[in-house]
Amino acid sequence: METLIEHLISDFQERDLPRMQAREAKLPQIPGKIDAIVGMRRVGKTSLLYQVMQQQLAQGLPKKNILYMNFDDERLLPLTVDRLHLIPDTYYRMFPELKKERCYFFLDEIQNIDGWERFVRRLLDTENVQLAITGSSSKLLSKEIATALRGRALTTEVFPYSFKETLIHENPTFSFAASPGAQARAWLANRARQFLQLGGFPEVQGLAEEYRIKILQEYVDVVILRDIIERYNVANVQVLRAMVRSLLAAPAALFSVNKFYNDLRSQGISCSKNDLYDYLDYLHDAYLIFPISICARSVRVQRTNPRKVYLIDAGLIHAFLHQPHADFGHLLENWVYLELRRQGFKVEYFRTQKGAEVDFIATSNRGEQALYQVALNLDDARTRAREIRALEDAMQELRISESKIVTLNHRETIRMTSGIIEAVPAWQLCFDTKAKNL
Repeated sequence: METLIEHLISDFQERDLPRMQAREAKLPQIPGKIDAIVGMRRVGKTSLLYQVMQQQLAQGLPKKNILYMNFDDERLLPLTVDRLHLIPDTYYRMFPELKKERCYFFLDEIQNIDGWERFVRRLLDTENVQLAITGSSSKLLSKEIATALRGRALTTEVFPYSFKETLIHENPTFSFAASPGAQARAWLANRARQFLQLGGFPEVQGLAEEYRIKILQEYVDVVILRDIIERYNVANVQVLRAMVRSLLAAPAALFSVNKFYNDLRSQGISCSKNDLYDYLDYLHDAYLIFPISICARSVRVQRTNPRKVYLIDAGLIHAFLHQPHADFGHLLENWVYLELRRQGFKVEYFRTQKGAEVDFIATSNRGEQALYQVALNLDDARTRAREIRALEDAMQELRISESKIVTLNHRETIRMTSGIIEAVPAWQLCFDTKAKNL
């Protein structure tokens, strides 16, 4: 194993780092803190690591001060936690002078090694290193870090390309005008509609449809097999796949485990409700789906109301859809949810005292709240009245003076007795620095 590790370290030192498109996500890199980068497979976590390395090299850091190890490399199997010490031991044997210098360790997909937390904590405590770890698991963000690293880590979530990042991928010189003209707005609306269909996974950008669909289907298969079936020893694979198909077919919809359980029983498929709850958690843990709860002070109310489920990327919906077109309104709502998550909000849905639903109540780290309603357009008078009425009631109940209706390409300022409602195109959220700093 030592020989293999030495070979991997030497190989990294000798080869040129790949040039990657710069991502909007940034690593804090605060001394004494571990940077934990999480997200679904193939969203670009490794690319973000390379981006950080390139920046460090550009600032004059010698490459030998960087250690990169990818635990998805099958040659490292079966590496166990009791042998992880061979990695720093081998590295410092190759570069003994670096024991006295600041080094940067990048440990990719480390969640593949059971018990990795103890190793990482020891490295942080005993060596002069800045650590960055990645994993295709939300447990890297929550349970494992909270219990094993005891507040020693800062997390960065990575998603597929945002709308803005897809435009930069298509044209690296792209720049956004604060107040685009009519022609630019029409072009942005057209590209936004394409984004709703194609999604933002980096690898499939610009590919022909048949290859894009095949690759995206393989992404989901790998998540199901490696991140769920193998990791949790799932036996009822038929039910798990049925749940995945159901969720992919209905983005931005309420999902009830009880209803799904009854649907399976009516088809003669046996399972337990506990298994279904577990499968939903596993899919969330793997970053394939994002269930959100109703906004309520009572935990009982949250548990008794169904959750709305959003997907990691619209491209997956089209890759698995049997119908020729998905509901663009739901796809737009899915997009807005992901953009709010990218901006660091805690996102829930809200139901007014009169029973009207507001798609999102977004809460910042400082506790400030904003309301978002999503509508493809406001052309229909009944739709317009319904969306505005729900927002106005929610604004009065929550004492929020401003809110937004996110559309595909509609702009309008609506002044109500309870405050101001801004109708904005979805693409504007990607460039709205005020929203990012709420």
